Amino acid sequence: MQARPGRWYFGWNIVAAATFVTLLTVGMRLGIGPFFIPMADDLGFSRTLLATIIAVGMLFYGIGMPVAGMLVARFGTRFVLLVGTAIVMGSVLWAIVAREPWSFMLSFGVLMSVGLAFTSPVALTPVISRWFTRQRGMALFYLSTGSMAGIAIMTPLMTWAIESYGWQATLLAFAVVFALLTVPSALFIISDVAPENTDLLPSQINAENKKKAAAASAMTFSEAVRTVVFWKICLGLFVCGFSMNLLGTHGMPMLMDHGFDSATSAMGISIIGIVAIFGTLILGRLADKLERRSILAVIYFVRGLGFFALVMVGTHVELVAASFIGGLVWAGSIAMSSAILADTYGVRLVGVLYGLAYLGHQFGATFSSWLGGWGYETFGTHWVAFGMSGSLLIIAGLISMTLPKNAVRG
Repeated sequence: MQARPGRWYFGWNIVAAATFVTLLTVGMRLGIGPFFIPMADDLGFSRTLLATIIAVGMLFYGIGMPVAGMLVARFGTRFVLLVGTAIVMGSVLWAIVAREPWSFMLSFGVLMSVGLAFTSPVALTPVISRWFTRQRGMALFYLSTGSMAGIAIMTPLMTWAIESYGWQATLLAFAVVFALLTVPSALFIISDVAPENTDLLPSQINAENKKKAAAASAMTFSEAVRTVVFWKICLGLFVCGFSMNLLGTHGMPMLMDHGFDSATSAMGISIIGIVAIFGTLILGRLADKLERRSILAVIYFVRGLGFFALVMVGTHVELVAASFIGGLVWAGSIAMSSAILADTYGVRLVGVLYGLAYLGHQFGATFSSWLGGWGYETFGTHWVAFGMSGSLLIIAGLISMTLPKNAVRG
């Protein structure tokens, strides 16, 4: 099978299924904000204790990433998705009855994070990279819309559900919906067997085959992890994880501490996700036409300014404006990073390298989960965490400009 103008390419079915799985996975793991205060109040945990539990969860989410990448390479995407779903279901059943800190940490923090890591974009990026060459940047950007839709849809939905039915019932409902979507997608849509020439047009096949052969012979895993480019990607993803999880975990509490009610705070976070969906679609159209490093730098720069703006808002109009601007570039850093990895090191290595690089993302998420709670309780301000996030994002933008150029496809 080969891509032809006017003919539907099955790879887009895989992108669609992966996007919906990502919506639920990332929406839960990076959208803990609505759960934070209800959980702390119900369980009798301090903000620092619950933030620490969430931080441990983010760390294990990251540790699960390279494991997921290795398991996908050995057993296939379908196997990893099904195992991850089973772990998520078991961990949720445990979490809703857990009352002690150690029990809640193991269930909600550790096990659920590992299960979600197995169904995360890291597990899905290799199969999409395998199915797409000519439109790889666009396909990975579309996968990112799932992350943004998770923030846009699940934040207000979970806020409403928690207020109406409690956090335990909401968490259980999530697990059921998650299984009903992920299991059929894994069994009937996701396939690691891609066409020989993927989505390439006939005129592009010979040139791309030569490029793949050169990449395969030029780099091994051990050589790749010793290159400067790989570690620049890791550093950028560390900052990405720091900022995204800080917003997901402490964005709502921060806005509520600044005088906004829960509905308005959820709306502000939701706007970021809604706008990001459209921003992602636009960036996706540009991903295979412009330099990837330039797109990545702009994403980091503008997101950094958005963090400074968000922590300063005091009115509804300012909140909407800051959320809208930040949402334009909220997505895409992960898509661009994974595309650069695939371009630089080849599809053969992208799963393991992306999983390892994403571990840096989760180190950042772990640190910000803890810092957001500790910084506020210690200094009485959210500027410690949110100001650091804005500064790190601007630095990541500068570093991104030093990444290698990609071959722009016409």
